[in-house]
Amino acid sequence: MIRQEGLLLDSMISNPSQPECQRLQVNGVHLGVVQCGAKNVAHATLVLLHGFTGSALAWRPIITGLAATGLHIVACDMLGHGLSDAPANAGRYSMQHCQEDILTVLQTLGIEPGEAILLGYSMGGRIALYAAFSSYFRALILESASPGLATFAERQQRRASDEALATRIEQDGIEAFINYWEQIPLFASQQRLSAQQRQALHTQRLNNSVQGLANSLRGVGTGMQPELYTRLPTLNLPLLLLAGELDSKFCAIAQHMATQLPQVRLQIVLDAGHSIHLEQPEVFVAQVSEFCASVLR
Repeated sequence: MIRQEGLLLDSMISNPSQPECQRLQVNGVHLGVVQCGAKNVAHATLVLLHGFTGSALAWRPIITGLAATGLHIVACDMLGHGLSDAPANAGRYSMQHCQEDILTVLQTLGIEPGEAILLGYSMGGRIALYAAFSSYFRALILESASPGLATFAERQQRRASDEALATRIEQDGIEAFINYWEQIPLFASQQRLSAQQRQALHTQRLNNSVQGLANSLRGVGTGMQPELYTRLPTLNLPLLLLAGELDSKFCAIAQHMATQLPQVRLQIVLDAGHSIHLEQPEVFVAQVSEFCASVLR
């Protein structure tokens, strides 16, 4: 049974060009969902999946720009993030459950198979890649994403690392963890953002729970991700890979993935690191909207 609880924000209720926030009850949990732009059969629905410590509102710098191109935007809070529930059972956060939740959200919103393009960033990119094999989506966009670790030994080692990080969150609390997380080398290029942008990002990251982030690592961390690299040649749908030139690790991953995908476009974005949508938002919107338009032609 699916039930919708409206949490529409202020003046956003009557203006479809502004984001509208809701909580949807799906598969026994509540998920936060942000929509922007009117649903239109002539244009695609673009589904956005954020990264670890993010939320649907982390897309705020680019969400209205994407909607202005005619796209209908649906941004989901992954379990344990934003307005979504944070269950105590880490198994509820698994890739399979993520896929089921995303598809149920789209069905609840009246978005049928073949109508939506799925876009995922980092953790959301790993989830998006897994969900793309459901055949529900028209096309796929991956920003700074990975198909998983190749060997059992690598996955086992990463699971131990993810567990240690989850324990750190539980011991230190959200504020101390976010202060640490923002200083890791992966996000070094974010230091070039304005003080206002960094503060908004910091505030959004703090709006998560200890249990939600810790169990997200345990349930859908890189160590728990099914290895998808060997399945890439079977993913026969239009796909855009985005990586920032300053993020050498994920540039290499994207370039490697591109050799295995049947319908792929690879774009290395200049002067950007791991978070292209934050560091080069205008380029990001242009790349994504052009790809979506090409899919609809």
